[in-house]
Amino acid sequence: MLSKDYIELENKYGAHNYHPLEVVIAKGKGVWVWDVEDKKYLDFLSAYSAVNQGHCHPKIVNAMAEQAQTLTLTSRAFYNNVLGEYEKYITELFGYDKVLPMNTGVEGGETAVKLARRWGYDVKGIKKNEAKIIVANENFHGRTMMAVSASTDPDSYEGYGPFLPGFIKIPFNDIPALEKALEDPNVCAFMVEPIQGEAGVFVPDEGYLKRAQQLCKAKNVLLVCDEVQTGLARTGKMLASDHEDVKPDILVLGKALSGGTMPVSAILANDEIMLTIKPGQHGSTFGGNPLACKVALASLQVLVDEKLADNADAMGKHFRSKMQKMVEEFDHLVLIRGKGLLNAIVIKPSKDGKTAYDVCVELKNNGLLAKPTHGDIIRFAPPLVITKEEIDFAIEVIRKVLAGFN
Repeated sequence: MLSKDYIELENKYGAHNYHPLEVVIAKGKGVWVWDVEDKKYLDFLSAYSAVNQGHCHPKIVNAMAEQAQTLTLTSRAFYNNVLGEYEKYITELFGYDKVLPMNTGVEGGETAVKLARRWGYDVKGIKKNEAKIIVANENFHGRTMMAVSASTDPDSYEGYGPFLPGFIKIPFNDIPALEKALEDPNVCAFMVEPIQGEAGVFVPDEGYLKRAQQLCKAKNVLLVCDEVQTGLARTGKMLASDHEDVKPDILVLGKALSGGTMPVSAILANDEIMLTIKPGQHGSTFGGNPLACKVALASLQVLVDEKLADNADAMGKHFRSKMQKMVEEFDHLVLIRGKGLLNAIVIKPSKDGKTAYDVCVELKNNGLLAKPTHGDIIRFAPPLVITKEEIDFAIEVIRKVLAGFN
């Protein structure tokens, strides 16, 4: 079968809830992937930052294969011999008392909301069913009803009401707006991405997250950081919140927590928050399964042992310095922004109507895979194992494509 045959299969039998680039990937290793015709591409999306450790990292794959032949799932009706080891490692790594394991990133966000509300009632003393959570405009916390209720993006929420109540929406990177929202005594949490990824890699002003933490603490409000995309070495630190020495009250992790091999997420908090949920009040059949725990352990160890945060920091600076020169060179390249290896460029539509999507098509034709977001923005997020030579290859491809984009 050829690429067009696989594309036709998906179009005929699958829901049309995505608009993929027309490339059918069949194999991956490190920063590279190959299509069914064996054409090679540099992956500059990393499955939306889920493959930070590179495709099919041998340590992660070996841990997965070994555990898969031993025990995959017990449910939480029983103990298993891997969960405790994983819980000890991840809580000590990030400095929290407890972890609650889930599967997908959006489940992590859902759990954080439930935890924050429960804490609001049981600890802060908010009246029943009156707890509120502040969120930032243009956020992306997933696509469940909770997440779309918190969203300001019509593509996410339109046609799905009625929505979950209890969200106060304020502009991102706006401290006065946060101060005003925090005056409401029923607010239990401020849930925020340290960098808004899906919105187009919007990096807030320096000091924004630190000041938000101080304001929340003064009002006895929890700071919840959704680091599903920004965490796990992506931005040049183990967590994006580390750039401002901020430790959130509730931390949400996902995506690269499994190195892209299976859905694994985690919610970390201290006992005062985490122990408000009692047995039977929240859970997941697959959350904390032995296979996921063994994979997550290996994935975290790869990030630490291979110093991938340091590499993301160095390679990101190199990438942005090269791209900044292109901003000065090409009128249709508006800007480059980002941290570590989470970056984005903004494209001005060409005279003949070509957009960021057309740029991505040409990038693909020249051996580099990326995807636009919000029409005029292209996100660049390669695996963190990338080398300087591979970054330079990407730069030359981008330059070639932009030079032909008039």
